[in-house]
Amino acid sequence: MDNKNLRYVNAGPVDSEKLEYTRELIRCWVDSWGVKGVYVAFSGGKDSTVLLHIARQLYPGILGVFNNTGLELPEINAFVRSYDNVVILRPKMPFHKVIKKYGWPIISKEQAQFISEFRNIKSEDPKHARAKSPNLLRLRWFGRPNGRSKISENWKFAVDAPFEISHKCCDKLKKEPAKRFEKQTGRKPMLGVMASESQLRSQRHICNLYDAKRPISKPLLRWSEQDIWNYIREFKVPYCKAYDQGWERTGCIFCMYGIHKDSPNRFQIIKKTHPKLYDFCINKLGARDVLDFMGIPY
Repeated sequence: MDNKNLRYVNAGPVDSEKLEYTRELIRCWVDSWGVKGVYVAFSGGKDSTVLLHIARQLYPGILGVFNNTGLELPEINAFVRSYDNVVILRPKMPFHKVIKKYGWPIISKEQAQFISEFRNIKSEDPKHARAKSPNLLRLRWFGRPNGRSKISENWKFAVDAPFEISHKCCDKLKKEPAKRFEKQTGRKPMLGVMASESQLRSQRHICNLYDAKRPISKPLLRWSEQDIWNYIREFKVPYCKAYDQGWERTGCIFCMYGIHKDSPNRFQIIKKTHPKLYDFCINKLGARDVLDFMGIPY
């Protein structure tokens, strides 16, 4: 592989304590449910690739599950299909119908939810939803205010957007297929999420949740981005070549979460690497109007 990724090129030694802790979390998870009672959520991205590699070093027959939303890079699809023993899931509703019915995923999942709920309030009673106020303050069901749960000052203008905004994209394209699979098979997931990924995830610091409504394991929660690259290089783990094209995150191609922070952003990257996909999203799906309104270059 012609490596152009500086994090790979400059990778250092693996943190042996983190690695052993992760292995122990996986052992405990499998001990609790059995190899045939668990699966590794495998997106084709670097994090889940590392998790699957570690898990299969311990349990070669462990199942991988790929949720094909229809929004993945071609390189991701090809990379995932190069693996054996991976089940492919698909959503019931494609992306273009999700955005038509619910709205565009912009800014972040939290902000999209706050904006959507604010725009669609049917009651002014804070006991049932939240009060429409200048602060756009979210009120919990029992009436206690939560200061974090409000629309950011930078994005209040999105309340007046001429298009629908929603946080339900991930639920429809990713969570629903996964939960359907879990209900059908009884398998419990292992996810390659890290606490460093977002403030939201950093609050969920328990790695193995056995007694939750949806039992879930997050063996990489204490890892960093560089820990992932260190592991990939030291153990010579093949990874998707999209990371050598300038992609720092793979995921859904057309997702607008966080792109206001990226330079270049995913639309500027696919314009060069996948011009047909760029044209489809910008011109046929209508992302041009959304990005123009948000003031994001593409």
